[in-house]
Parts: sequence; structure tokens; C-alpha cells
Amino acid sequence: MAKPFYLCRENIYFTSKTRKSLHPFSSSVLRAGSVDRLCDLCSRLHGILAEQDMLGRRCKKRVGILRTLFRLIDLNSDQLNVHIAKLCLALCVSGNNLLNICKLIYKVSCSESNDVLFQNNSIIDSLLAVLSSEDVSASGEALLYCVATLKFLSGNNALLRLLLAKNCIGVSQQLIQRLHTLSLTATLRNLADHPESRPLFVSHAVLSELCVVLRHHREDQDICTNIARIYSKLSSYSECRLALAQTPGCYQLFIELLSKHQPKQDLVVRLLFTLGNLASKSDEAREQLFRCGGCLDTLLQLYRSYQPRDSSHTHTEKHPESPDKPRAPPANLRDEEDVLVKLVRVLANMCIHRAVGPALAANTTCVQLLVETLELRSLPESEELLVNVAATINNLSFYQVENSAVQHNQLIIAKLMLKLLLSSSMDAVLEATRVYGNLSQSKDVRDFIMQNKVYRFVVTLLDSKSTEVCYSACGVLTNLGLDPPSRATLSLEGAAAKLADCLRDLGPGDWQLAGQVCQTLWNLTEQGGSERLLESEEREALLEILTAFLDEEALQESASNDMRDFHRECWELEFLPVAQKLKNRLQPQD
Repeated sequence: MAKPFYLCRENIYFTSKTRKSLHPFSSSVLRAGSVDRLCDLCSRLHGILAEQDMLGRRCKKRVGILRTLFRLIDLNSDQLNVHIAKLCLALCVSGNNLLNICKLIYKVSCSESNDVLFQNNSIIDSLLAVLSSEDVSASGEALLYCVATLKFLSGNNALLRLLLAKNCIGVSQQLIQRLHTLSLTATLRNLADHPESRPLFVSHAVLSELCVVLRHHREDQDICTNIARIYSKLSSYSECRLALAQTPGCYQLFIELLSKHQPKQDLVVRLLFTLGNLASKSDEAREQLFRCGGCLDTLLQLYRSYQPRDSSHTHTEKHPESPDKPRAPPANLRDEEDVLVKLVRVLANMCIHRAVGPALAANTTCVQLLVETLELRSLPESEELLVNVAATINNLSFYQVENSAVQHNQLIIAKLMLKLLLSSSMDAVLEATRVYGNLSQSKDVRDFIMQNKVYRFVVTLLDSKSTEVCYSACGVLTNLGLDPPSRATLSLEGAAAKLADCLRDLGPGDWQLAGQVCQTLWNLTEQGGSERLLESEEREALLEILTAFLDEEALQESASNDMRDFHRECWELEFLPVAQKLKNRLQPQD
């Protein structure tokens, strides 16, 4: 029986055109400088085969073509090898041939200088096609080399954008379900750095899939660390944070990993950073995290492990040859401190929840560890840690509960806050002032503030021109105004004039602050104290400010269009009542 005509036509085509394309490859002598020509011939042959629909396994001369191509690998040209690999993959090599080609591409990708070979070549498409189509059980090792190649390539920003454009994240998500590898998670870790990747991680549900990988590979520290890096990078963004928070069991999984891999600092610090991000904006996340089995025990055990008991490193040492230059802390101590910074931030965010906060405030171990950090660490070496500790104590001191360990240690804390209040760091000063604002609800703490002249520094803060700092300072002074002897002392310190200046300069931009300033002045002028606190000229100046600000024209001038409703609400609810009351008190009586 005669062969079908189309087969004869293929043979005729192969003989007349493809054989001519292969002829230069079979030359026994390859002259120097012929690599570029061979690369061009590979591209031409690829195009001819594609044009005649002879790629894949349909070409009858496929075996001969592959044999010729494999001989060219001996030339050891990375440039040529990329072209060879691309053509071999297009011819759908399998088994050991596929493995050897994937190894060849991997070897080329190991050298950063070869990145350019992948930029203007569709070899990346070929790799992604292999990852999408090959069976894991039959070609698992070849897939590993493909993934390892992508890991190297994703370290190049130009190639990273190319991978994103070619849906590498979508391919990876499908592969995660079939093959869990270290290189794959490392590739995704590199991709997570690129801003364009964030929507793709969400739309392909990669964050949830990675939790599955974590559960299956919780013993593998390297895979866990790669995934933790991905989470730590992406959880800073709201859409990724929401997607991760909606992944069932993620909080419990993170707590279990923290307990299991406690000594591995780079893993621990990234998991803690992720948990801190999750708890930073969501009340639901705070409660879910706190309710996880073993959550608080694990966090406090970590705190104990990373809290150095030897405080010698906190003192400033000096080089013999350079007495003014402080010695940098050892790297391991910096790493330990980084863990504590992230851990304390988790505690600070969790205790914002109205049910979690009182429980943490009553936890003696938690409060003792925070106090211990204040005792052991010094500024400026541990500024970020101490600021975070002060912020946590401030959040805990908000809850006035009977069994509060914060209240039990309030005088110790008040004393330790002094080194923050007197520092050159405005962040530390602000957090310390906030702590004093809460603790000064206690008469014992108010007496401490007055006896140790802390009030002088608080009054000075009114000159800061910072709304946050002035607001916190007013909180302390409002509480001090509850005691008649303190009112007299603050009068001598010139508190009223500074408060009036603060109201005039900052009030129209922040009616909450303006209301707090008026409340402070109200407390300080209690029981006829206005005569001692204010000179007649100061009283008249303050009355002028109050009269002007009580007029709605002040509201119109201060509010931008997009914030007008918010400003009006603050002006009406938080400023107007107390300002009117203060004005009535200051006005001369008939």
C-alpha cells in the first residue's frame, strides 16, 4: 500500500530544506568564531520546523536532529547551549534527555554573567512549559533543575519582571500542589520582592498554598524560612495581609513553628514580623492569635530565650585607640535584639483588643519581662526595642483592672521611663510621656512625678510644636491638675502660658488636641486656681483665643474639603463643650 501523500511531502521537505539547515552542523571542522553562526543556524532550524508543524514528536527525522544537537554541546559554549536547549525542549525530549537538557540550562544559569542569554530568548517560556506539563513522578529531577534555574534568574530584576509577565507565579502555584521544593519557595521569595507580584500572589491563592507546604515541611528549616520570608514581605500590604488572615489555621501554624524552631533566629524573626503585621490593623486577627493554643506561652518562652541576662553588653565600651567611638554590639546580640523588637511589637498589637489587653496586663511574667528589658537595655543602642517596650506598657496601662501587673509595678516603671523621657529620641520621649499619662491616674505616680521634677520636662514638651507630643504632655498635666499642691507648682513653672501658645498654634489643625489643652487648663484652674495660674494679661490673651476658636469661622478656616466633616465632629464633640466651660470660668464675674 502506498504511503499517504503528506508523509512523502514531509520527506521531500526535510530533504530539500531541513537537510540544508543541518549540513553546517555536521562539518567536521568548526572554525574559531563560528558559535554565533551556529546559534543563528539553530534559530533558523527551529523556525523551519515550526513553520512546517514538525516540532514536538511529529518530525520523522527528530532522532537525527537531536543526535546532531547533542554533539554540539561538546563545544562548551553557554550561548550555543541555550539555543540547543530551547530547540531540544521544543522537540519534546523526555527521560534522561530531558534531565540532561534541564541540567544544561541550570549550569548556564548558575553564572550571573549569563543572565543576558535569557533576556532575549524564549527559553524561559520553554522552562515554564516543562513545569506546567511534565509529570512529577516521571520527571521530578528534571523539574527540580528547572525550578533551580528560575531561582537564579529571579535574582535579576530584568528577568524578574519577565518572569512575572510570563505568569511564573501562576505556574508555581500549580506546581506547589504537585511538587514541594526548596528552590521553588526560593524563587517565589525573590518574586515577592517585586511590587507587581502582589496581586498575583493573591489571585492565584499562593499564600494559602504555601501554608500547606509549611504543614508538610515543618521539619525543614530552609523551606520554612523561605516561606516565612515571603510572608514577611507580603504581609506589609493590606491585600496580602487579608488573604493570609483568611487562610484557615495560619495563626496556629505560625505559633507551632515558632515553638519548634525557636533557636533559628532568621526564621523566628520573620514569623514574628508577619504576626505583628497581621495584628497591626485587625481586631479579629488580634483575638484569633491570642486564642491559639499555646500562643502566649510560646511568645513568653521566646522572650525569655532571647532576653540576655548579662547586661554588660548594654554598656558603652570604647576602643583603646579611639576613646570617643563606641564599639558595635556583636552580630548575635543584634540578631537577638531584632527578635525581641518584633516579638514585643506582636504583644503591643495584640493587647489593643479590649479582651486581650486586660489578660496581658494581668500576666505577671509578661510585664516582668518588659520591665527587665527596660532595666537591661540602654539608649541609643537599643532605641527601637525600648520604644516598642514603652508602647506595649502604654497599651497595657490603659486597662485599669484590679489584678494589673502594670499597676503593681507602676513606680518601678515610672522610674525606668525617666531614661526615655530624658533621651534625645523623640520617639522614646513620646512613648514615655504616654506611659506617664496613663500611670499618673495613680496618686503615687503623680507624687513621684512631682517629687522627681518630672513635671518640668513635661511642661517643656509643650514647646515641641508636635501635636502628638503636646497631646501626651497634656494628658500628664491634666492628671497632675487633680492635686492642689501640683497646680500651684505648675503655675510657677509657666504651664498656662505654654498651654495657651499650644492652643493658639496647633489647635485649629487638631481640635482633639485643642479640647485636651482646654481640659488641662480646666483642671489647673480648679477651685480658684486661675488667679494663681494666669496673670491678667495671660487671662485676656487666652480668652481672645477661646472666643475666636468658639466661632464657626475658625472651623471653616481650619478644615480642608476632604476632612471638613471630621474636623467639625471633633470641634463640636471634643472642643466646644470644654472650651465654652473654660471661657465661662475665666471671664470676670459681675
